[in-house]
Amino acid sequence: MSAAIPAHLLGVAPRRRVGLLGGSFNPAHEGHLEIALIALKRLALDEIWFLVSPGNPLKPSTGMDALSARAASAQSIIGSHPRLRVVTLETALGTRYTADTLAALGRRFRRTRFVWLMGADNLIQIPAWARWTSIFRSVPVAVFARPGYSVKALAGKAACRFATARRRGPNSRALPTAQAPCWVFFHSRLNPASASAIREARARSIAALSGLPARNTRPAGGQDSHPSPA
Repeated sequence: MSAAIPAHLLGVAPRRRVGLLGGSFNPAHEGHLEIALIALKRLALDEIWFLVSPGNPLKPSTGMDALSARAASAQSIIGSHPRLRVVTLETALGTRYTADTLAALGRRFRRTRFVWLMGADNLIQIPAWARWTSIFRSVPVAVFARPGYSVKALAGKAACRFATARRRGPNSRALPTAQAPCWVFFHSRLNPASASAIREARARSIAALSGLPARNTRPAGGQDSHPSPA
């Protein structure tokens, strides 16, 4: 399947349940795939879209690979899985922020039930995103545990703000059809993979070959426009 599917070619059947795993995917890694596979099973989703962001307003462009390279990275992770697809549709939609992208998708696919998927680290950071409360009020949200982040995430601003909207127990499969705001937290097996760690290892390798000091590739600041669980 193509790693760059234009918005006008996204033929999604009515009444499908679609998970949105947004991020820079700089690069994509096994942790992203693990979240997608858990979400397919635990939420009974029909598809998951790896929503590759063309840019992040809160991240520096330094160290960010081209959109085509990041989409190819995501495609290499999902392989030929029939229910996972990589999409780079924000340019066609004309959106920059997560809240705007969700609103545009809701207008375009009125009979599709979307679920926003993210790691626990992003549950901590989401109050820094543009109109973050509208994200929770637009679509159900599924959050996945990440090493070192879960306790802080569940005690953070977003979790407290929407504490009464959190679902627990065996009814998570009904999340895609639930009325937002509604969210779940999955205490799944923790995958230590990290895009920033992969970038830093790559920088060290290049530096070792060139004889130059490694450059810090870890982005500073908050995140938006589909930050990845990286």
